[in-house]
Amino acid sequence: MENMFSFSYEKLWKLLEKKKMKKEDLRLKIQVSSATSAKLAKNQTVSMEVLGKICEALNCDIGDIVEYKKSADELQVAENGGEYGER
Repeated sequence: MENMFSFSYEKLWKLLEKKKMKKEDLRLKIQVSSATSAKLAKNQTVSMEVLGKICEALNCDIGDIVEYKKSADELQVAENGGEYGER
């Protein structure tokens, strides 16, 4: 079954740009692997520990770096008044 949710790190990339930091600079500062960095680049799930390290390094809140995105299925449920399937 497909995930019913996804996350976007677009806010993180915009914040890095604003702070004139490269992704690699952040990776080295928070001491995570290149695999974890790649997960962020692909909007894949990472641990809360990693998100916490990013917030600490950038002096920001989690809402400043990650955004919750509803899936097409979840949007359809909302359109159907909270019910799965067609009306």
